[in-house]
Amino acid sequence: MSSLVSRPTPPALSGGVSPAASASVVAFGATWLRSSSYGLPARSRALVPCTGSSGGGLAKDKLQQACQENAAAAENEDGALGWSKDEIEAISALFARPMHQKPLKPPSPATRRPLPLPQPHKTRLPAAPTPKQHVRLPSRSSFSDRVRKDPEVLVGIAREIAALPPESDVSTVLDRWVPFLRKGSLSMTVRELGHMGLPERALQTLCWAQAQKAVPLFPDDRILASAVEVLARFDELRMESALEECVPSASRAVLEAMASGFIGAGKVGLARKVLELARINKRTLHPSIYAKLILEVAQTPEGYGLAAALLDELGERPDLDLRPQDCTAVMKVCVKLRRFAAVESLFSWFRASSRNPTVVMYTTVIHSRSRDGRHREALALVWEMEQANCLLDLPAYRVIIKLCVALRDPERAFRYLSRLKEAGFLPTSDIYCNLIEGYAVAGRMAKCRQLIREAESTGVMLDRRLVSSLSEMDNGHP
Repeated sequence: MSSLVSRPTPPALSGGVSPAASASVVAFGATWLRSSSYGLPARSRALVPCTGSSGGGLAKDKLQQACQENAAAAENEDGALGWSKDEIEAISALFARPMHQKPLKPPSPATRRPLPLPQPHKTRLPAAPTPKQHVRLPSRSSFSDRVRKDPEVLVGIAREIAALPPESDVSTVLDRWVPFLRKGSLSMTVRELGHMGLPERALQTLCWAQAQKAVPLFPDDRILASAVEVLARFDELRMESALEECVPSASRAVLEAMASGFIGAGKVGLARKVLELARINKRTLHPSIYAKLILEVAQTPEGYGLAAALLDELGERPDLDLRPQDCTAVMKVCVKLRRFAAVESLFSWFRASSRNPTVVMYTTVIHSRSRDGRHREALALVWEMEQANCLLDLPAYRVIIKLCVALRDPERAFRYLSRLKEAGFLPTSDIYCNLIEGYAVAGRMAKCRQLIREAESTGVMLDRRLVSSLSEMDNGHP
């Protein structure tokens, strides 16, 4: 601004311009200065020099007069538009005060957006394609293939045969099914006829199968073994004198069926003879036949000797392959014969075969160790059974309560009695008697009376001798 005002007047204006034109120029410059100086602070406007050189004296005087008028007008405007000291202090105080910001709210867990669920096609590996080689659909199989293996159809044939009048032959029913039968189909029909108590119809079915020529149904060891077992179980197999001739040539399935039939009929001597002839001829039968025979002969004390001999023969077998129920049955016979070492051997073999013992097997081994006087080992097996999450049954509770009484721990036995009730079982008389004897030995007669009242309230009949002896002890020791 100062440069514009202090710039000298051009020579063309100084000599050759009239005074009126010069005055109009000066007035326009003053007006422009006032209008353009509103945006400047008051101090800068006050310091604008209004000097300039001019060739004429009149023009110089008029220019100075215009500059003075401009300065006066600027001072008046500064007085009207300027800030006072109080206003400046008030504005400074506003800016000096700290600005209070509103604190941010933490995110609410209710409104928090959950993470997206994993998408199966991104988290799972692609499934391998299913091989479709040698796939046989049931709908594409022939009707005869479905009939010859369908248990409902084969059992239905047996029911139709059983419904025939006595004078009719089985061919009346079987001739209608002969196009759909194959080898081995009628074995289930023969066994079902045996369950119905019809050994004669079973023999007729075997003879009809032997006579078929169009559809070869015989020779077949499956139907022959089923017929031999049914006939032997009903004492219709008349070949006791020919056992020595037929054992060397008979198949293993037929020999096992013959022995099972004799055992089912109670002919232990004939079953033992079959086993002896098989051993002499170096024929190996399944160990389950030995288990069935051991269980049968050990039912009476007269058969304990034969059971012990069969146990020794079974122990010599290198391929001891027993089902869990057969193994448990043999263990029970060993406990009855006081062959506790055999029980431990069978139990070790069963666990070594990567199979889990059942609650019945655990109960049998615990009972065996209790009978042998190894109560602490039996209690350790109880803990192992509980860690295996075995669901206890009533015989298991009975054996464990008796074990706790033998360990002189009636409180533990009472806890198992409470668990027995919670499981929905009703305590039997021997359980109450064992627990009462345990508390009587410990001298806790009040607990004995409580158990006697509880047993009588539930209708359990206790041993009269035990109750009378407890009454005498109670009267002698009030």
